Amino acid sequence: MAPKSSSRKVKPSQSPRASVFKFLKNPKVAFAVALIFMDALLVALIIAYVPYTKIDWDAYMSQVTGFLEGERDYSNLKGDTGPLVYPAGFLYVYSAIQYVTGGDVYPAQILFGILYIINLSIILFIYVKTDELPWWALILLCLSKRVHSIFVLRLFNDCFAMTLLHAALALLLCQHWHLGLILFSGAVSIKMNVLLYAPSLFLLMLKAMDVTGVIVALSGAALVQILLGLPFLASYPIAYISRAFNLGRVFIHFWSVNFKFIPEPFFVSKQFAVSLLLAHLGLLAAFAHYRWCKHEGGLFKFLHSKVISIRRPSAITSSSGSSFKILKEERTSIAYHIFCGKLLSLHGYV
Repeated sequence: MAPKSSSRKVKPSQSPRASVFKFLKNPKVAFAVALIFMDALLVALIIAYVPYTKIDWDAYMSQVTGFLEGERDYSNLKGDTGPLVYPAGFLYVYSAIQYVTGGDVYPAQILFGILYIINLSIILFIYVKTDELPWWALILLCLSKRVHSIFVLRLFNDCFAMTLLHAALALLLCQHWHLGLILFSGAVSIKMNVLLYAPSLFLLMLKAMDVTGVIVALSGAALVQILLGLPFLASYPIAYISRAFNLGRVFIHFWSVNFKFIPEPFFVSKQFAVSLLLAHLGLLAAFAHYRWCKHEGGLFKFLHSKVISIRRPSAITSSSGSSFKILKEERTSIAYHIFCGKLLSLHGYV
């Protein structure tokens, strides 16, 4: 006797071409394109008429010059603002910028203006892809005085780090996890504070992949760091690791954004740093348990299911399959997890 066919219809998955066509049919896409062109004009006007803010550019160029002259000891790479404290990707990026611009500010501003438009385009793609905001709210992405200043008036390395991070987030939204992790690692190689997104990203990886897939993806990200840092790891490994990934660095009170109301002696104390770290970890754990893993019954139940899947491989299909279904149903889950992972940080930009 032939088995009964299930009355439940399985919805066929869309082809990539159909997905792209559906995305382009969204009326927000045309509005986003118009915003990009208008903001490009605004960036050109800022470069032409607003004076450049001299902060880190000369220091960057001094550090890059030392690297290009053959220096591989990180403790000897210094600039006007002090020693180099960024990973090796920073040196490669700014070496290329120095080659293209000759170290001059004006052509560098044009280059960073183009980078700003690329970054804005990626962010608009993320918001249109998640389709959770009204069309008019996209305008707010173009109105930040601080973001324009960081890109075209200060030329900070945050610009390249965050552009790579947003590109990684866009890839994750399209379920390209391994390539997204490679770009994420590239962003970390330019500025270490991108690691603040790592806890929420790791949780998402556990939801979307089995443990083997997570290990493979993390291995690819680690390989990026090793390859980029190889010239320094092969010659002065301790100097490179201690300077480029210094977790105990004390921030200068004068440049604080969020904690200027705190007296400087307490601001630079180890007690304040430890209290911020504990508060950060506590908030991450609370959000992971009550919000990010709500569909799985909480953080501990979710992690327990992953441990069981390692011991009993037959459980992988059911546990990871349901988590992946939840990720597909919640279109904003990936963006929400990662953006909240950064917003919950109390010690990133102190």
